[in-house]
Amino acid sequence: MMRSLFSGVAGLRTHQTRMDVIGNNIANVNTVAYKSNSVTFQDLLYQTTQNASGANAATGRAGINAKQIGLGVSTGAISTNITTPGSAQNTGSPFDIRITGDSFFVVSDGGNQYYTRAGAFNVDANGTLCMATNGYTVMGYGTTTDATGATVINTGALKSLDVMSDANMISAPVSTTNTYGTGILDKNSDSLDTTAGQVFTVPFYDSLGYSYTGMFKIERQNGAGKTDNGQYKMTMTDIVDSEGKSIFKTDAGEEMTASAKETALAGANVFTTGSNVAYLTFDTFKTADTTTAKGTLMSVSAAAATAAVTALQYNKVNGEDYVGLGLNLSGLNGYAGGFSNMNSTANKAVAIDLSTVQNIDNKGSSTMNGKRGRIESDAGAGCAVGEMSSLSIGQDGKITAAYTNGQTKLLGQIATATFANASGLEKTGDNLYSTTLNSGEAVINDITANGGSMSTGELEMSNVDLSDEFTTMITTQRGFQANSRIITVSDSMLEELVNLKR
Repeated sequence: MMRSLFSGVAGLRTHQTRMDVIGNNIANVNTVAYKSNSVTFQDLLYQTTQNASGANAATGRAGINAKQIGLGVSTGAISTNITTPGSAQNTGSPFDIRITGDSFFVVSDGGNQYYTRAGAFNVDANGTLCMATNGYTVMGYGTTTDATGATVINTGALKSLDVMSDANMISAPVSTTNTYGTGILDKNSDSLDTTAGQVFTVPFYDSLGYSYTGMFKIERQNGAGKTDNGQYKMTMTDIVDSEGKSIFKTDAGEEMTASAKETALAGANVFTTGSNVAYLTFDTFKTADTTTAKGTLMSVSAAAATAAVTALQYNKVNGEDYVGLGLNLSGLNGYAGGFSNMNSTANKAVAIDLSTVQNIDNKGSSTMNGKRGRIESDAGAGCAVGEMSSLSIGQDGKITAAYTNGQTKLLGQIATATFANASGLEKTGDNLYSTTLNSGEAVINDITANGGSMSTGELEMSNVDLSDEFTTMITTQRGFQANSRIITVSDSMLEELVNLKR
C-alpha cells in the first residue's frame, strides 16, 4: 500500500519537472536562438518479491518469471534540441547575423570562452564587435599582409574584432601610379598654333592624399602653322594643387616664372626621355618582338628635339608594361622654395597611357584630357584619405569596410566553432553554452569549411514548436492528475484498513 503512495509521489515530481521544462520552452518562444528542451522519463527501482526460475527438464516443470513491483518513475534525461534551426527573422541591422549550419559564434567575457547561436551583435564605444545583451566580445581573426602586399586573414590566435577602431575608421591615401588620355587631338585645332598650345591636364594624388594636376601643352612638332603629319611636341608646363595654385615657388614664396618652372621640371626627369619634353607620333605601335601589332596610338619618342620622331617600345613603370609617358616626380621634392604639400619622394612613377587618344578630324576641336587609373579599370588611380562609410559581413564571416574615397579594406573574420556532440554543451544563461566532457572540445574554423554560412540583417529565432508544447502540456497534466489519483485512492484504502478495527 505504501509503495503506491511513493510511486504516486514520484509520478507527481517527474510530471512537475516536465511541466517546468514546458513552461521554460514557452517562456522562451521569442528568445533569439533559444533551443527547446524535452524530458524523457524512466522507471525507478523494482522490488523483487520472487526471483525467476528456469525450466526443469527432469520434472517437466516450466520456468517462472520473476515477480517485481515498480517503485515509481524518475527523470531519465532532459535533452536540448540543438540541431534543429529556428526560423529567420529579418531585422535590417547590419550587425545581426544568422548562422546556417551546425556552427556556433565564439564569444568571451575577457577570461572565459563561450559559444552561442544568438547573433544579435553591436559595436561598443571602442569599436569592438560584441553581444548586444551582455557585452561579451565576438572573437575572430585579424589580418596580415602576404608576400604580394595584399591584406589576408591571419588564422592565428583568436582576438576581439575591433572593426570600428580609430585606425579602421580612416582609409590611408594612395599615390597615383596610372593615368590615361582620352578624346581627340585634331590637327586642325587652332590651339596648336598658340603660345599656350593645346592644353592637356593629368590629375594625380601624392602619397599623402593631396590632389594635383599636371599641366601640359601640345604643339606641332614642326612649328606653328606647318604641316605636322601627326607629329607633336608635348611639354609639361606646371603642376597645380587642388586650389589651382602652382606648386613652384621661389624662396620668397612667390610663383616661379615659366622659364624657372621649365628648369625645375627638366631637372626632375619628368619624362622617361630625361626632360620635360616628349615627342609624340601617331604610328603603328608594335611590341618589343615587333610581331604583334597594337594598333594606331600616340607614343613617346626617345629622340632629341632635332632628331627624327620614332616609335617607342613598351616602357616599364613599377615593373609593369604600359604605353605612353612616364612621370617621375621624386626630383621635385625640396626644390627651391620647397613643396610643403607635396610628398613626392614617396610617389611611385606615374604612367600616362595615351593609346586611346585619337588623331582624327573633329571639325577643328580637340577634346584630349587625362584621367586617373587604367583605361580598363580604376587600378592605380590612387585616392585621398577616406572615412568609413559602411561595413559588410560576408557569408564566410569576413568583415569589409568601404570608405568615401572608393577604397575597401578587409578588417577581419568572425570565427565559429563546431563540436563532436553539440547536444552535450551546457547552457549557462544569456543564450550561452560552455563545453563539457560529453560535448568535446571546440573546433575553431571557417564556417564555410562545414558547408555553413552567415547572413546579415536577420536573426535565428527560437525553435520552440508551440503546438507540440501545448500537446505535451495536455499529456503532462493528465499524467499529473492520474498520479494524484493514485495517492487519493491509496489513502482511501488505508482508511478502510484502519476502519477494520472499529
